[in-house]
Amino acid sequence: MASWVFCFLLAITTFIAFDSVFVRAAYTVPRAPTVYRPSAWRFAHATFYGDESASSTMGGACGYGNLITNGYGTNTAALSSTIFSNGYACGQCYQMKCVQSPWCSKGIATITATNLCPPNWSKDSNKGGWCNPPRTHFDMAKPAFMKIAQWKAGIVPVMYRRVPCVRKGGLRFSFQGNGYWLLVYVMNVGGAGDIKSMWVKGTKTAWISMSHNWGASYQAFATLRGQALSFRLTSYTTKQTITAYNVAPAKWNLGLTYQANVNFH
Repeated sequence: MASWVFCFLLAITTFIAFDSVFVRAAYTVPRAPTVYRPSAWRFAHATFYGDESASSTMGGACGYGNLITNGYGTNTAALSSTIFSNGYACGQCYQMKCVQSPWCSKGIATITATNLCPPNWSKDSNKGGWCNPPRTHFDMAKPAFMKIAQWKAGIVPVMYRRVPCVRKGGLRFSFQGNGYWLLVYVMNVGGAGDIKSMWVKGTKTAWISMSHNWGASYQAFATLRGQALSFRLTSYTTKQTITAYNVAPAKWNLGLTYQANVNFH
């Protein structure tokens, strides 16, 4: 009897030990990174603003500042509020081609959302109020528009789709604010290109949730001077979360931009 009990207990112990190892192994298997895939093609319209230099497109509601020096170039567009999503669409990338117009070219433009095209309720949606909801509309930088149509057209029908944002290097964080308020603009976002939520951690703090300010900016009301800073970000589209450790050194300064070594795909 004692021998039988001993064998039974040994079997149970072995099973539990094996099961524990199995459970640990199951949770340590590395997951493949989330990769954003192109969407289906959809119908919209496009216009342009500014001239060939695209100087009037600098800045914008997303807060990217100088689009040339910050890597976005002149392939950009302002989105109607229907797809701007209160700034959460900032950084998203789109392909578009002109259709159903004698002014169309054969080219395809790939643009980044960097600005808002606000409604103009003083004009009819089909006669100048191009960005009035519920219209889906792209107000493109002129150099980007000229890749898909002749500028004399003014407005053209387009087919568009979301595509992955191809970026070189890691995420970039531009610091603004003051000693008690850190405002961070997130740039050079790969993958789906957008951010839903963000956290900051100093070397002396736990993770602090940052609130969405506007466009591509997030803020934390905290005193973080003298601490190296790490950031955790979640994509608005894919819901993937990545962590960028030690992005800024302890002697970071406002007005500077710091680059991480990680990015979305």
